[in-house]
Amino acid sequence: MIPNTTGERITNPFCIERHDEALSGRMRLSAHPFLDKKIEFKLFAPQLYGMSFESHRLRFGLQLVGFARRWRRELDHRLAAVGLTDATWAPLIHLHESGDGISQKDLAALVGIDGSSLVRLLDMLAGRGLIERRTDEADRRARLVFLTPAGHEAIRDIRGQLLKAETNMLADLTDDEIAAILEAFGKIERRLGTARDRTENVA
Repeated sequence: MIPNTTGERITNPFCIERHDEALSGRMRLSAHPFLDKKIEFKLFAPQLYGMSFESHRLRFGLQLVGFARRWRRELDHRLAAVGLTDATWAPLIHLHESGDGISQKDLAALVGIDGSSLVRLLDMLAGRGLIERRTDEADRRARLVFLTPAGHEAIRDIRGQLLKAETNMLADLTDDEIAAILEAFGKIERRLGTARDRTENVA
């Protein structure tokens, strides 16, 4: 049993008998399986675990997702100036970053979309003469994607727009602060990779 901040006794840290203001948050009434009465059910009560609702760890995920969307919208706005939508410039950048000549499957994973959606984008980019697809000599069932000379030229335009936008958005950060953020992202990425490997091994 765990005491809450009002002195009541809690047999389950996720169930409390009434709303406790110190554990503010969204709650609902739910029938207890063993008691003939209603109790309030809380999905997560951070303060029971020594965590404040103002904890940076609790805010990190939601803030990161929202920030990433705003960052992407700003980049999309800038890149629209060179005739590229958010759907088309990302595959070109990932293709260039990967060193060119990667499989459609790997490119889809980098962009974060499914294979069929990528095929439609590649059809569009190929129609504009920015990429070409070649059969993989090592596996003739696979297709490798390459930038064309026009694609490399588009990359230069994209890089120019990205540099302007990111220079403006990062103006209030020092180089050391940016390096620290990138180091932190690297740690998270390694943790995600480890968790993904464990899941795949179990499967």
